[in-house]
Amino acid sequence: MRHGELCNVLKVLSTDSSSHGHSACRFTTIMDMNPFLKSPTRECRIVSRQDLLSSGMRPEHITAAVRSNTIIRVRRDHYALPGTDRHTLEAVRVGGREACVSAAREIGFFAFDSQFTHVHIPREGSRLRSPHRRQVPLAAAPRYGVELHWWPLIDASDGTEYCVGARDAVAQIIRCQEPRFALAALDTALHEHKIEASDLGEIFASVPEIYRDLRARIDARVDAGQESVVRDLFRSAGYRCDIQVYIDGVGRVDVLVEGCVVVEADSQSHHKAWEEHIRDRTRDRLLASLDYLTLRVLYQDIMFDPQGVLLALQKLIHICRQGSPRALTFVTGGPSSCITPAKSW
Repeated sequence: MRHGELCNVLKVLSTDSSSHGHSACRFTTIMDMNPFLKSPTRECRIVSRQDLLSSGMRPEHITAAVRSNTIIRVRRDHYALPGTDRHTLEAVRVGGREACVSAAREIGFFAFDSQFTHVHIPREGSRLRSPHRRQVPLAAAPRYGVELHWWPLIDASDGTEYCVGARDAVAQIIRCQEPRFALAALDTALHEHKIEASDLGEIFASVPEIYRDLRARIDARVDAGQESVVRDLFRSAGYRCDIQVYIDGVGRVDVLVEGCVVVEADSQSHHKAWEEHIRDRTRDRLLASLDYLTLRVLYQDIMFDPQGVLLALQKLIHICRQGSPRALTFVTGGPSSCITPAKSW
């Protein structure tokens, strides 16, 4: 939670008479959920003991709330509501903040695999605990399911009490993840305005030089991480391609390769509504009537079978070059007029 922000926790104390004839204090907490959990910025998910005391709660109220599972004691002096995101709880319980792909997922840009919790630990961090049990020291606990990051931050004051800022999340991803996934994180963080182009110098200055060639490959026009990954796959194979191309009568397509193959990259969602299937098939028909071939690729194939995707593209490009007037025009006459050169980042 940022400095000065307090969770509005109201207490209602009522006295009930028990069957044994004595009075017992029944403690009920009424949470004003703005800003504790339902803040648009989601910055009040973790509160300190001092926050609760400042709101008017007494130590015995806090203890009663923990015992009744109204609130969770995540680690010493850190509290949350039941149902709080697992990655947040694990990061805070360890003694750090969500980092790398965990932070990207939290902030809202591409993260390839955020199943494990990535945690940034400050150099001066102490009393580190197991991500699963706050009573167990981290040194004595198995670390399966958690990845620790110790690199100094670009800006330790950025982010929230439980999550590093976007610039540091991107820098950590560059160090930690495969280059194609790091590039997708860069593209989508820029596209979603989680970072700005002016931040790139600082980000790349904070990572080893071997990663700095990624900067020349950035293209923030992508709508999603899978588009970035598939585009980079094709460009690395030597194909001329562009993204988010507008085709008259069809609309925007994800990737246009060699002027004749339209590649549509499906999202991670496993199910589509019937209306979406109708739209996709209609687009495929319209593209075919304009001499384009279409390749629809699943998210899983893009991420886990890139060579299979590339082989399929190669076969379609071969078909185009054997008889598509679009491919011949593109190869001999240069890029189609509908293609906009990528911006230099």
